Amino acid sequence: MSVLELIGASPVLAWSFTAVLGLVVGSFLNVVILRLPPLLEYRWREEFASLEVDAASGETTPPPPGLVLATSRCPACNAPIRPWHNIPLLGYLWLRGRCADCKAAISPRYPLIEVLAALLACLALWRMGWSPQLLPLLVLLWGLLTLSIIDLEHQLLPDVITLPLLWLGLLLNSFGLFAPLASSVWGAAAAWLSLWLVYQLFLLATGKEGMGYGDFKLFAVFGAWGGWPVLVPTILVAALSGLLVAGVVAATGRDARQPMPFGPALALGGIVVLLWRSQILGLLGLGGLA
Repeated sequence: MSVLELIGASPVLAWSFTAVLGLVVGSFLNVVILRLPPLLEYRWREEFASLEVDAASGETTPPPPGLVLATSRCPACNAPIRPWHNIPLLGYLWLRGRCADCKAAISPRYPLIEVLAALLACLALWRMGWSPQLLPLLVLLWGLLTLSIIDLEHQLLPDVITLPLLWLGLLLNSFGLFAPLASSVWGAAAAWLSLWLVYQLFLLATGKEGMGYGDFKLFAVFGAWGGWPVLVPTILVAALSGLLVAGVVAATGRDARQPMPFGPALALGGIVVLLWRSQILGLLGLGGLA
């Protein structure tokens, strides 16, 4: 019996392993969320030969830290974070939410994202069990969490995350893991085209961009993973959640005219529909396509 089979044979081990794995991955997701946007911005500036140059020294702006090898540092005092302080969730609790060197407050977003990654992992285990579908689904859920936070903070859905998820869904469904391949291909194409048409019609009617191209690609991800039958319920859940968020924003007195990213609502819709695919399609009379 392999290690994975041994873990899967014990519910306690399976849940414990999945939760701890989620916390560890969540710690890395924090790094990606923090470092990827400035790294992409640097690369874009470099590609267009528009790097800022110091007039006195003539030196170019140094690149931001990478995602894997760069040492984690306190954003307030730049002191390196010790490995034992980087333990997911426990490190934050041990330090009581403050830097060990300068005592500056550590944002609670770091343990929150770690906990969210663990909760998503446990949700996937609950819905899929210890099955071949579990690991790919974990990759998708963690990718969606990363995209959602980046979109909330930067109004950006990076291709470097979205496109690999799209291709992964198509490759997995070449084996029929989540949906038939034909349904997957047509789902991805229909998803992209449908939001592109909405974008063009909105632009024609108002002269404004209602969404970004990243939203088209993210919607195509769900078509690739779940096939074309998931598209309508996904966009319905996304629209309802988006309206709910807009209502909360309006109720708090914030300026409702500020652009709101659609990526997190779309990610929520996709997660709900993929995890409860059979039940939702059954309610829509599409149970035979589940």
